[in-house]
Parts: sequence; structure tokens; C-alpha cells
Amino acid sequence: MDASSCQGCRERDQRIAQLEARLVELEAKLQQFMGRNSGNSSIPPSANPPNAPKPVKKEPTGRKPGGQPGHPAQTRVRLPRELVTRVKDIIPETCEACQHALPAEAGPNDPEPTWHQIIELPKVLVDVTECLGHARTCLHCGHVTRAAIPADIRAHGYGPRFTAVISAFTGVFHVSKRDTEAIVETIFGVPIALGTISAAEQETSAALADAHAEAAQAAQAAPVNHIDETSWKLGKQLFWLWTAVSKICTFYIIHRTRGAEALNTLFKKAFTGIAITDRWVVYKRFMVRKRQLCWAHLIRDFRGIFETNGPGKKIGGELLCLAEDVFTWWYRVRDGTMKRSTLRQYIDQQRPWLRERLAAGAVCGCAKTEAFCKNLLKSEPAMWTFVRVEGVEPTNNAAERALRKAVLWRKRSFGCKSEAGCRFVERILTTVKTRQQHKQPVLEYLVQSIKALRQGRTAPQLLSA
Repeated sequence: MDASSCQGCRERDQRIAQLEARLVELEAKLQQFMGRNSGNSSIPPSANPPNAPKPVKKEPTGRKPGGQPGHPAQTRVRLPRELVTRVKDIIPETCEACQHALPAEAGPNDPEPTWHQIIELPKVLVDVTECLGHARTCLHCGHVTRAAIPADIRAHGYGPRFTAVISAFTGVFHVSKRDTEAIVETIFGVPIALGTISAAEQETSAALADAHAEAAQAAQAAPVNHIDETSWKLGKQLFWLWTAVSKICTFYIIHRTRGAEALNTLFKKAFTGIAITDRWVVYKRFMVRKRQLCWAHLIRDFRGIFETNGPGKKIGGELLCLAEDVFTWWYRVRDGTMKRSTLRQYIDQQRPWLRERLAAGAVCGCAKTEAFCKNLLKSEPAMWTFVRVEGVEPTNNAAERALRKAVLWRKRSFGCKSEAGCRFVERILTTVKTRQQHKQPVLEYLVQSIKALRQGRTAPQLLSA
């Protein structure tokens, strides 16, 4: 009997063909997985497999450690006069040339004195005000009248500056609550409870609510935003910390999702500026011409294709060469040695070739490479927004840097235990990064915000205070 005419044989052959195709696909995925490392995928360097390429080691230069010839000198900064507690005048008494007595007062031709400052901490670092409610006995009737300590005084056991410093320890420098307790008791000599530290955080959080809302409006109005997200923890639940970084401010929120709902919380209405992002699917809501894909992520994907050693290897290598050229040109534009119009000409010449290579990759026979090339073809114009729009960077490094401190905080603290804790994190991060971004003092702003909260006044503005 002819096997081709047997229904069971045909089903068997069809099933074998399906299994063989599945085996090829799984082997390709296994090869891709085994070849994954921090250089060609999203895994961190700490999770690199044993066979991952070793980090590039710089060759020893033979120079001694420390400042090199031509390095600008780092001299001590003279603190302003208002910070000087006392001045000790050292006046010469006799002339070193003729031994005659010298006047005590400076003359019109005498040069300015040299200076040397000695910085020391006072023995007592805190200013403690003890309020005593005295009692008096009436000489007429014998009744004892006691003066009540006013409620506004009893409302707080710590002043605004002390509260701000405690919050700065945990929220700015990311010291744990237990270490903050030890610092306050050891350095300041003030016993403090962990609950008091949490209460200081919550008061600071309430004081920064208006600043956070102000930053949200500024992020909404910014012409360009670097947008990114990283995981966060609320108890045992997985949450996400989002950031939007612009030249105006750095804004953070913590949300329970990584999807469109979180993006709608980050921007209360549709963001009309340009968004610099990675290729996470939720960012597709931005129009292609209003979006810049991060080239650092693209290079990682190109390298992943190249190191697969599959059908797309050649295409991955070609894309890596293109990326090298693009950044060579971009660095010249950034340094002022190439005009942006010249960069546009170079890119316009390369784009037809790029689309051709992506189209070839979309049918190369490697499932992962095909999916990548098809998706990138759809958003190819978003690769080049930085070429035509001033103020747009080709990478999302600004958002990556903004998240780095938060990631280290998360690793040390394991996230937050309550929703209120999440509000403190997003508000203190927004305030600190935005103030630092504009080179404005952080601690004094925290102090003034807490004072305003306690006095029922409007909080100082974040962006103009």
C-alpha cells in the first residue's frame, strides 16, 4: 500500500514535520539563551553566565595614581564669612628686614591677609528648647494654677530642620532607618525611635506634596522627556517606579502596573512632546515621529543578533557597524565639529540601506531576528528623531541615571511597606533630583517646606524657590 494514500501515514509525517520544526525553533532559542549576557540582552552584569565575555580591561598606563599633569588643581574652598564663627588675627609685630616695630592696624598699601580655616564640630550639635509649664499657688484662696504648654508647641517634638535632616538621611542619602537611628544617637547625642523616623518621613512627604504636583505639571509641559521604569516592591507585591526626565525637572511615580495605566498616571493627559524610550510595548502609544528609540538598547539588540551565530549573524554585524558610524557622527555634532545638516545628509543616505537590511532580516529564517527586524521596520523613523530635532538625545541615558539611585535604594531597603512609604519615595526623589538638576540647595528647601506645612502656609515652589 502506498504510504501517501494512507491517512495515518500522512498524519504521522505531518506530525513529524511539525515536531522537527519545533525542535529547530527550540534549539535556536536555547542557543540564544545560552549566549545571553549583559552586553546583548537586558540581564544585569551580576547575572552573566560563566561563558560570558569578560569585561574589557584597560591596559596599565604606567602612570602613578592621583592627579596627572595638566589636571586642574583641587584646592580647598574658602567658606563664606557668614559661616565663620570666629576670626583669629595673626599680626606681625616687627619688620623681618630691619626689626622695627610694625603698626597694629593695616595701612593703605598693605596686601590682603592670607587665610587658613579650621573646621570643627561643636560638642553639642543640637539646640534643645525645654518648655516648662509652671504652677503657682494663690495666696488668697490656696488654689494651684498651672500654665498649660500651648498645643502648637506640644504638636512637635523635633524642629523643622531636625525633621528635614532625618528625612535627608533616609530619602536623600538612603541610609536605613536603623542606621539613621544610630547616627542620630551617636553623633547628635539624641535618643530617637524608629517610629519617630517614619513619622518624620511622613511629615516631609506631606510637605512635598505640592512640589510633586508642580513637577508633574512641568513634566507634562516639557518638550522632551526621557521615560523609563524599573521594578519596585510594596510589601510582597511587584510595583513599578517610573521616571520622566526633562531639562525642567525629574519626576517620579510608583505604580502597580507597567502598562498604559501607569503611563496615564505619569502624564495626566496625552503627552505632546517627544518621548525618548526603549522599545517596551507600552511606549507604542506615542506617535512614531514624536518618539526617539534609545540607541544604547538598539546596540545591545544588534549585538545579540550578531552573537547568535544564526542566519541573522551577518545582518547583526552590519547593524553594529552602522551604529558605530552613527555615534561617531553624533559625537562630532555634539562637540561642534560637524553641522547637524551634515549629519542629516549622512543619515538620509543610510536609511534606504537600513530598511533593506531590516527587510532581509525579517525573512532570514531566525525567529528572534525576524521578529526584531519586523518590529523595528514599523518604528524606523523613531530611530532618527535626534537627527532632526534639537534637544533630543539618541540614548535614554538620562532616565537610566535617574533610576540608578532608586535601584540601589530598592536593593538596600527591599522597597516600601506601605502606600504612604511609596508616596515618600516618589516625592523625595522628585524633589532631590530636580533641585540637584538646577544646582539648588536641597536641605534648606526641605526645611522651608516643613515650616510651611506646620504654619499652614503655601509650600515654596520647587522650580523657582
